[in-house]
Amino acid sequence: MTTSGTTPATTPEHDTDLVRTATGHLLSDAVKLEAPQVTEDSQLPGWTRAHVLTHLARNADALVNVLAGKPMYASAEAREADIEHGAGRPLDALVDDVRASASRLESAFAALDSDAWNRTVTLRNGVTDLASSIPFRRWIEVELHHVDLGIGYTLEDLPGTFVDRELANMARRFTEHPEVPVAIELRAEDGRSWRTGAAEAGPEGPFVVAGNPVALVGWLTGRTNGSGLSARGALPALPAL
Repeated sequence: MTTSGTTPATTPEHDTDLVRTATGHLLSDAVKLEAPQVTEDSQLPGWTRAHVLTHLARNADALVNVLAGKPMYASAEAREADIEHGAGRPLDALVDDVRASASRLESAFAALDSDAWNRTVTLRNGVTDLASSIPFRRWIEVELHHVDLGIGYTLEDLPGTFVDRELANMARRFTEHPEVPVAIELRAEDGRSWRTGAAEAGPEGPFVVAGNPVALVGWLTGRTNGSGLSARGALPALPAL
């Protein structure tokens, strides 16, 4: 993947602070819900707001497992069962679970020294990465699922630094992805661009998708159908996350 965009330099400790702030914002919005609203549909198909909140809590605990060298989840089936079971709880229990699990993850972050941050860890489906990537991965979970709750926090409310980093991250994720057979050039209105998809473009060059960074992130993460973007034809189908 080649890009003329830039990703700001950061540290896992700084990203941990960003996670803490984002979690606080999410919780401050969640506690304003009326009790019945937690059983209403979220913006994720098939999930209520209770499912989203439960997933956020179990994801925090799963990342604690990863940092401890344990499997992220006991199994895919156990992960789904835990979310489904937890979604039946009342709002207060859900909010307390998100808060407590976030605290456990923050404690796990605080226990890591420079050597621990630089070790390789294993996530779901055999994916490996440095431990230092985990705070950013968690930040993604918190920001996007805050949007998914459908309680007033939208893609337009995402921090600009987050949008820039997630745009570069998603471009990397889909680079040479077997389910993205076309070469794609993402063009932001400010002149930055990212290449993703297939390595080789056809005679007409890469398929250009242009728009503002928020609209690009919305499409790449499956939160929109590409509204606000322009292209020479129908947008390519992207793999589910």
